[in-house]
Amino acid sequence: MRGRTLSISISNTHAAARKKRISVSQIILHVVLSLGAFLMVFPFLWTVSSSLKDISQIFLIPPQWIPDPMVWSNYPNSLSAMPFGHAYWNSLYISVTVIAAQLLTVSMAAYAFAKIRFPGAHFLFVLFLATMMVPKQVTMIPLYIIMQTIGWMDSHLAIIVPAALFNAFGVFLLRQFVKGIPNELEEAAVVDGANPFTIYWKVILPLIRPALAALAIFSFLGTWNNFLEPLIYLNTPEKFTVPLLLNTFKGLYAADWALLMAGTTISVVPVLIVYVIAQRQIIEGITLTGIKG
Repeated sequence: MRGRTLSISISNTHAAARKKRISVSQIILHVVLSLGAFLMVFPFLWTVSSSLKDISQIFLIPPQWIPDPMVWSNYPNSLSAMPFGHAYWNSLYISVTVIAAQLLTVSMAAYAFAKIRFPGAHFLFVLFLATMMVPKQVTMIPLYIIMQTIGWMDSHLAIIVPAALFNAFGVFLLRQFVKGIPNELEEAAVVDGANPFTIYWKVILPLIRPALAALAIFSFLGTWNNFLEPLIYLNTPEKFTVPLLLNTFKGLYAADWALLMAGTTISVVPVLIVYVIAQRQIIEGITLTGIKG
């Protein structure tokens, strides 16, 4: 009896020690994650703080986090200094157009690679994914020559069409999800007389909505923040997107940092709204893709 009591006591001691170790490791993990989160959000906090300062406060050492006084006029001044109305509209309609086109083309390609058997399907998919390893700078000059040849320079088509027709990451994301859909659903649709397009439209698309939502959000964030392509292809200020217009606050010898920070803060608002509203869809789409893939 005494031995049994002793073993129970030792077991409880080990359990308490293990629980203590787990709690200490969890505390360390949370501290590390909190530090990482602070490092990630630090530039944004600095941008918001600088947007409410005058130029004399921005580069103070040590930094002054709370502006004194707060220069709220930076926001209307930044909006009136440049044609932000045009830039917001350009970025918005380009982003929406690219998202709509990508969801169609990417989902069709994903369905074809996942469910339709045709010669060389695996090789084509591997080749398609291999393009993700090619740096964008390598294709920059050929694309520029193509756009110049077909007359799309200084046109939004040069930004919309390539992004709408080609998204290797999106195809990979949706293919993994489509592969997890049971083949019995397709077979039942075939028995009912459905052709491949009907199966894609009425069976596949409704079942991959979480992945489509995640892809749409990723596409919006990437297109809205895109700077390189507009810089290469656009020349007319009225056609500039928001990131490209913000760059015009930087002159050859100086930059109006206060207005630049205010304009940057304004440009981030749509991205934050989309993320806050749709973060659940992002997590759900990625999680389900990983499980079903």
